[in-house]
Amino acid sequence: MWRVKICRRQYNRLPKPLILIQQKLADLKRAIFKKLDRTNLPRPRKTAPFSRKDVQKRYQATTLPITISMLSNQKPTSRTQNPDNWLLEVIKQLNHTAIEQNEVITRTNSSLCVLCRGTRFLCGKTRCPVMVKVNTFLKSVPLMSSQDISGMSPPSVFIGRIGYPQVYIGPLVPPIHEDTGIYDLPEQWFGKSIDEIVGFRSMLIRGKHLINVNKINQTNKILDQTRELALADNSVDTELNLTKKPQGSITLSDDVQPFGPSAPIRNLRVGNARYNDKIEKAYYDTDLRATNAVVELYNKGVMVSKIQKAFSVGAFGVEKKRRLVPTRWSITAVDDIISKSLVDKVKTFSEINEYQVYESIYLDNIFEILLIPAQWSYESIEAWYPGTAWNPNGTHTAIYSDWETNNGRTTYAAIGGCYYSARLAVCERLQKERRQATAIVLREAHPGYIMPIGVWQVRENVRNAMNQQPYKFKNLAQSLQFIANRFEIPLQRWIQQSELLKRALFQRRISDFFTPNTTE
Repeated sequence: MWRVKICRRQYNRLPKPLILIQQKLADLKRAIFKKLDRTNLPRPRKTAPFSRKDVQKRYQATTLPITISMLSNQKPTSRTQNPDNWLLEVIKQLNHTAIEQNEVITRTNSSLCVLCRGTRFLCGKTRCPVMVKVNTFLKSVPLMSSQDISGMSPPSVFIGRIGYPQVYIGPLVPPIHEDTGIYDLPEQWFGKSIDEIVGFRSMLIRGKHLINVNKINQTNKILDQTRELALADNSVDTELNLTKKPQGSITLSDDVQPFGPSAPIRNLRVGNARYNDKIEKAYYDTDLRATNAVVELYNKGVMVSKIQKAFSVGAFGVEKKRRLVPTRWSITAVDDIISKSLVDKVKTFSEINEYQVYESIYLDNIFEILLIPAQWSYESIEAWYPGTAWNPNGTHTAIYSDWETNNGRTTYAAIGGCYYSARLAVCERLQKERRQATAIVLREAHPGYIMPIGVWQVRENVRNAMNQQPYKFKNLAQSLQFIANRFEIPLQRWIQQSELLKRALFQRRISDFFTPNTTE
């Protein structure tokens, strides 16, 4: 019997996965030689035993993700080399020039996309997110025909986070000469379909310029003009000259938001921008701390999205400490700063005297917000069905949560930016009513929510719920029964996941032992 030999000392030093690979290789050789014996073919010449480096190389070769080859920047050359060429065939049928002029990147998390091809809905979604991205990509193909882009910026800018502190910054410009303010104004997106929202974002051509986030005080024309756009109040006439034609891509991944085409900036010209006077005042106040600037602007009625843009370009804070903040980080930071200031006010108000439930349904997301008569505490719970944006390949509903007591929290919430967006919306209502309560935000995301479109959706959904008339109940049992009738997930699972619900149900307060004196 042919055996693969390796000394005991080497064998003991191998990690367990390497040992398993070595054993599999040995079993494979035995099977091959048995086949050779039956066919009377000559055996191969016996070679030296495998060394540890040989086994490591084989282990690494067998464990490389398949997606690496799919993420290369080269076009697939033939159907046999890339099983995802079904997408190329679809695009060719709709617009053959899109393949000739632009690069298409394909990426799949499983083989379901190859089997489904956007028709069988094997992933469990009600619509194919890949085909939504394809249709949007084809609409943006005419935008990629020139290196010179002229149009009205919403205004909009984007600060990247890859490579931090060296990041790409630049404006977002659609080749449209009319008011494009809605293209980057999430406060006005509520009620629109996913196709409309993706269409807004995909029409914006992104210019890229590499810069260090800490060197914003150095002379840099592109940075200065990008900041002008971020501080502007209305659409601004912008001319964007690129080093090459902008390129778009289609990424077959459920967790990547669609983007418009992009290219490095050669030159940038911004027309006369009218600043928001409140933001401009905070920008020139170089002794005002960033946190105070954000809160003051919010209290003066400036929209959250406009504060976030100015925050990202380093427009606030003490002059020597100002720096660029990636767009994704700035959104969460502003939500957190504003909601914390609102929480401090809410804690000073008296408690509500009844149980209240607020409700909102949008993009196949069901939000139920429960307010309990108690001192301020907050919890956010999200349930994602299989086939939804953040549970694409799951077989069971995934539930995540995070919470805080009256003392607040000092660590980043496990469920991400949605936690802070929902907290902001809830506190806005409580401040308006001048009341405090224990707030529990329950979210059930169904397969109709086919792709992530940003945390703004949570903020505006909860805002919509809190603007409605609440359902009022005398006790916790009635309110929970109402919520149970709205959700498909059993109430018991919500209670098991929720820390604050378990406290409300099973932990008694001192006040519960006192009964009001009815005698005069």
